[in-house]
Amino acid sequence: MHTQTQLARTRTAEFRAQADAHRLAAEAKRPSELRSRLGWTLVEVGLRLAAAPGANNPAVAW
Repeated sequence: MHTQTQLARTRTAEFRAQADAHRLAAEAKRPSELRSRLGWTLVEVGLRLAAAPGANNPAVAW
């Protein structure tokens, strides 16, 4: 086998391994984004409930 062909195949395998590692790392970040979005949505809902007019709000000290 020619040296250039062997080097090309080795480099191709390295590129594929890097692409797989990048894809797996990108997929791993998605749950944290979803978790963060869900958390902030729950905070927003809680603030809306707390600010609702006429709501019995025990957190307010008179």
